[in-house]
Amino acid sequence: MVIIDNKTEEYIFDIAKQSNGTLSANIVSQLTERLHCELEQLQQALLPVAAKFSQAPISQFLVGAVAFDKVTGNMYLGANLEFKHQALSLVVHAEQAAINNAWINGAQEITSIAINAAPCGFCRQFMNELSSAGNLTILLPTGTYSLSELLPCDFGPNDLGNASSLMANTASNINIDLPISDALKQHLRFAYVPYTENLCAAELVLTDGRAFYGRYAENAAYSPSLSPMNSVLSQLALSGEQLDEADVEQITLVERAGYENQKSVAQAVLTSLKGNVPLIHHVF
Repeated sequence: MVIIDNKTEEYIFDIAKQSNGTLSANIVSQLTERLHCELEQLQQALLPVAAKFSQAPISQFLVGAVAFDKVTGNMYLGANLEFKHQALSLVVHAEQAAINNAWINGAQEITSIAINAAPCGFCRQFMNELSSAGNLTILLPTGTYSLSELLPCDFGPNDLGNASSLMANTASNINIDLPISDALKQHLRFAYVPYTENLCAAELVLTDGRAFYGRYAENAAYSPSLSPMNSVLSQLALSGEQLDEADVEQITLVERAGYENQKSVAQAVLTSLKGNVPLIHHVF
């Protein structure tokens, strides 16, 4: 087992905050050399760093996750995110956060994910939507498992006749004639919505000009789907910002006309932010 000392942990945490929870292949290589460890050992050693991003005002149970993308060589941190005075069903699980972080930032093939606690059934189902689900390795304190070991007799995209999968990164070729940023248009095109077809994405802008993005990620079992608002708030949390302290200037939610279903969810979780944050809602 590799243990990171407090000084190194703070150093990595500062790097991760600056990159919104992403550790580049170069940083990963430096850390494996510095700690004299293999990639999977590093993933597990980074779990306390990932858990530092957790915001869990309800459970007080801090969970971290670290996903590895074999194509880019990057590692992506994730942590659980809870919302005060909102239904528990709205929370973001650490595994979702790490996978969402990888997806938003261009990962192509997640081959392993480390978690500091056994994944619940909800998260096992969420991971089953990945293009790499068949060869995904899950690293736990109790050992190393394949997803199929943790999710026998699974139900997935193929059972609903869906040939695509999360992380396949297939962009929709659509025209978006709206007064929104080019970045938000691009995230809209990459939303994963094979079941409702509601191409949907969100943009959150802080008063200092920093922008964060989230996309709708659906699941064959429906409930583990990740809303674009939860996606973008998870990204905000991975920058080190506390939800109830962040100076948010505005949030934009864009949905596809005739398929929209996310506005009420967005408004619910917005109550966790400081002040009266305006929600700009566009339909195209």
